[in-house]
Amino acid sequence: MTLLDEYFVAHDASERHTVRIAAPPAAVFAALRTADLSGHVVTRVLLALRALPAWLMRRGPTRAKPTPRRVTLADFERHGFVVLAERAPEELLIGLQGRFWTLTGQLEPLDAAAARLPVPAGRARAGWNFATQPLPDGGTLLSTETRIVCSDPATRRRFLWYWRVIQPGSGLIRRAMLSRIRGEAERRLTS
Repeated sequence: MTLLDEYFVAHDASERHTVRIAAPPAAVFAALRTADLSGHVVTRVLLALRALPAWLMRRGPTRAKPTPRRVTLADFERHGFVVLAERAPEELLIGLQGRFWTLTGQLEPLDAAAARLPVPAGRARAGWNFATQPLPDGGTLLSTETRIVCSDPATRRRFLWYWRVIQPGSGLIRRAMLSRIRGEAERRLTS
């Protein structure tokens, strides 16, 4: 059973992507933490578009201009995702809770204990994992899966409308991130 299965058995939406990497699981898991996840132009553009409404809603001199830069897993953690569980080098599970379909996402604090409780009314909870599977040739199959649980039927309707709009972009981002992790892990082996 995966960590994702432990926290997000039943879910309202999901997506999964995989990539083969010519590096052992430990190297892939290390690259997961250090790879520039925004290195692909599509990822930069889509992440900037998602952040734009919140940036525009800020007022005054504290409003910082969003700039494309290097983004690692630690950056996702600084912006609301939390590590819910980790089994290195097999799996890392991060999570997030809020009203994702709103302009700002209305993100809320979440920890491992709270993630095991029912989702509060009017909110959705997302779990996003990275899992490694050793391959016979010494390489790794790296997968990432995102699952979303909604609190009630009205929230599910709102979220699923939002999901239909953003899911194609979300898939592009996930595939580009896997590609960046692959590049980082394979580069480490050759340097």
